[in-house]
Amino acid sequence: MNDMADSREFDIILFGATGFVGKLTARYLLGAAPDAARIGLAGRSLDKLTAVRTELGPKAANWGLVVADSTDQAALDALAARTKVVITTVGPYLRYGMPLVAACAKAGTHYTDLTGEPLFIRDAIDQYHDQAVATGAKIVNSCGFDSIPSDLSVYEVYRRTVADNTGELEDTTLIASMRGGVSGGTIDSGRAMMEAIAADPAKGSVLSHPYSLSPDRSMDPDVGRQSDQALMRASTIDPSLDGWVGTFIMASHNTKIVRRTNGLLGWVYGKNFRYREVMSAGKSPVAPLVAAGVAGGIVATMAAGAVLSRAAAGRKLLDRVLPKPGTGPGEKTRDSGWFSMKTYAYTSSGAKYVATFAGKGDPGYKATSVMLGESGLCLAFDTDKQPELAGILTPAAAMGDALTERLRAAGMTIEVERA
Repeated sequence: MNDMADSREFDIILFGATGFVGKLTARYLLGAAPDAARIGLAGRSLDKLTAVRTELGPKAANWGLVVADSTDQAALDALAARTKVVITTVGPYLRYGMPLVAACAKAGTHYTDLTGEPLFIRDAIDQYHDQAVATGAKIVNSCGFDSIPSDLSVYEVYRRTVADNTGELEDTTLIASMRGGVSGGTIDSGRAMMEAIAADPAKGSVLSHPYSLSPDRSMDPDVGRQSDQALMRASTIDPSLDGWVGTFIMASHNTKIVRRTNGLLGWVYGKNFRYREVMSAGKSPVAPLVAAGVAGGIVATMAAGAVLSRAAAGRKLLDRVLPKPGTGPGEKTRDSGWFSMKTYAYTSSGAKYVATFAGKGDPGYKATSVMLGESGLCLAFDTDKQPELAGILTPAAAMGDALTERLRAAGMTIEVERA
């Protein structure tokens, strides 16, 4: 942590505390933060912030309330200057997020968000990475289900290969299995990106290029074009596997985060590191049809969204039929969800590793609030355990083993086995 932050009023300010995921994150911080932690809740409405604090109960009675709007740069500058860390759930980040990034980069304030929007991260890198490096700010994107399980799984496999001296990482594949819904916020983020591309088609390359978030493309592994579309037998990934796998809806974002981590750490994963993500489709006779349907549905949905986003009438139609941002499932549904990510990795010496990252709770809501909350706590209180990097960062590059330790302590399974 830079020296300027040590005397600030708050350890953490949660921006967007009155939204659906914001409330879940506030509730998580209530139980997970140290008793002496100085926490603030921020948003546009003082009345709503007061109501959230009241709902949290006596333990939150001394939490501060900070009124700020995502369009008010002066208010965000003041907010950032008051705290060591900002946690933000205010998205879509492409529409509303950049002023807060600017404020944190300027003030040397650490920052963590939930974005799954490569366009937003690319813009943040281009505009504020150098300034954040200069001020010591860790601006850490994608600290929820997108993309912590992906990023930390590969990072922890890498750490194990170093300990075992088994060479560089080569073919590495994550297979996702889960039960849970897609949030209105996630869908709205997709819409924001489609609208941005409709306005500027050149931005489409950020979504399609596997290394579009790389710190230096000229240094990236020369392993040819990598596609996030998949339909294959699981045994092609590892002979021990059965069934089918298909396209994982968040692969195109998560893989970019993992590759950026590799670059930020000095391309330590290896000159032949190739990474992809797929989703389990099961073992039934119809599994290949399910996998193909998911892949085709993703492509068709993105294409339809891009077309509809070009016109006002199309955007109004999307407003009517899609889930609204700020909404989510009930507690019973959130509690019944789960996720399990298995990462199969091979090294240059022929060694094989299997990483498991698993957790209980709907991945997009309950599990995400844990990951986001622990990321904020890690940035605030574990500074002596983190890599000394600053700038626009990824979870693994910013926090590394410190975040892994926290998530394990929070009940998540994160382990690496040599097969």
